[in-house]
Amino acid sequence: MNYRFMRLIVFFDLPMETSTEKKEYTMFRKFLIKNGFIMVQKSVYSKLVLNKTISSSLRQNVKKNLPSTGLVQLLEITEKQYSDVEYLIGNSQSDIVENDNRLVEL
Repeated sequence: MNYRFMRLIVFFDLPMETSTEKKEYTMFRKFLIKNGFIMVQKSVYSKLVLNKTISSSLRQNVKKNLPSTGLVQLLEITEKQYSDVEYLIGNSQSDIVENDNRLVEL
């Protein structure tokens, strides 16, 4: 695997007490999924990106779609760093793409 690839990781902790907050949570989560993020944990989503330019564009897009309250954090790391994750309990999820093959749907 070529390690020019980057991982963009979104961590979030959003309130869900009112109906408005629940709606914003749902909209933000659906935005992440629609843009190719995969759930790593309940409030941690990750996406493999090809380079810094695409990562920067995606970061701006995430910033434009933030909910009005809560905590949202972004972390950009290399794919090599991400591959060094050590699982202490449990196993990696099987639905996470662990290669750099591209899927093109026509």
